[in-house]
Amino acid sequence: MGLFKKKAALLSPGTAAPHFELQDHTGTTRTLADYTGKRVLLWFYPKADTPG
Repeated sequence: MGLFKKKAALLSPGTAAPHFELQDHTGTTRTLADYTGKRVLLWFYPKADTPG
């Protein structure tokens, strides 16, 4: 299954997001905990020149 060990479950509106960490466009690792108490919008899109 590639990078994921198990299939993620869909969240219902109002459900807290699970912990995660990702690298931003500068290579800095960001965690959801970095934004505790703030509103967060995640926008996923395919990397340039990739299908999807």
